[in-house]
Formats: sequence, structure tokens, C-alpha cells
Amino acid sequence: MALINKIISIQSELKAPKNQYNSFGKYKYRNQEDILEALKPLLKREGLLQTITDSVIHTGDRYYIEATVTVTDGDASVSVSGFAREAESKKGMDESQISGTASSYARKYALNGMWLIDDTKDADTQPPAKPQLTPNHKHWLKAAERLASGEVTITTIAEHYDISKKNQDLLIAEMRQMTEG
Repeated sequence: MALINKIISIQSELKAPKNQYNSFGKYKYRNQEDILEALKPLLKREGLLQTITDSVIHTGDRYYIEATVTVTDGDASVSVSGFAREAESKKGMDESQISGTASSYARKYALNGMWLIDDTKDADTQPPAKPQLTPNHKHWLKAAERLASGEVTITTIAEHYDISKKNQDLLIAEMRQMTEG
């Protein structure tokens, strides 16, 4: 039971902030190195050894990397695995780089599983933000025309663009001006 208590202690204390930034996708993320940097002092304090191993699994015509995180206190051990599929090809990468990318991804998710790292705030798990509608927005006139033709209602437009009820009257007036003037 001592190993489990040590793992629980680390799980409850571990902070692995998303310090990396993807400027193309405009989101923050954490990588395997970020997790390991935050984890190493906690493992040392608890007297635990962690290893990460990879296995290649061939299924059909695809290859998967299975990364397994094992934590031991010398007497007992606990293991968690994560999987990632290798891309068939990736522009600018040779085969070893493709395998390395899949390994990093699988290892990150095995670490997430072992240490209960919550990724619910990741950009890829969040619903897309509603678009903003402003008078200089390229969709403004199109929305005004659709409203004027009766194709949509102000409620539909307001819900789609997340416009508050108090601003809907202003929106209607501005859209009428644009379609009439």
C-alpha cells in the first residue's frame, strides 16, 4: 500500500503547466519534457523510480507506438500505457522522426494517465469559440441581408454570434440601416 500512497501524493501535488505555445494554432500546451521536469523532484522526494518504454505494434497496415510508464518503489510497481499511431508520412520528416513523434505523443499520454494530468482545458477539447460580429466584420452585411430577406431571425444571428439580448435591438437597427441605405 505504500507505493499507492506515494503515487496518490504525487498525483495530488503535481503541477505541469502548459508553458509551450503553438503560434499556428494559437494555443498553449505541455510536452513530455514539461511533465518530466515537474515530476522528477516529486519522484525523488517519494523515493520512486519511473521508467518509460516503447513497443511497436503492427495492426493491419498501420504501426502504433505503445508507451508504458512504470513506477516502482523497489518492491511493487504500477504501469500505465498510452498509444499513438504513426503517420504514414509527414512532410519534411524521415521515418525515424515520424516514429519519434508518435513515441513522444504516446509517452505524454501515458504520463497523463499515470499522474492524472488533466487536459480538459486543451484547445482541442474545448468547443470552438463563437465568432464575433462587428460592423466591420466581413459577415456583417451577409447576416443583415439574410435577416432582411427573412431567411434567418435576429435570435438565430444573436445565438450564432453570441450577442446579448440588450445588444440585439442595436444590431437590428444597424442591420436595417445597412440593408435599406
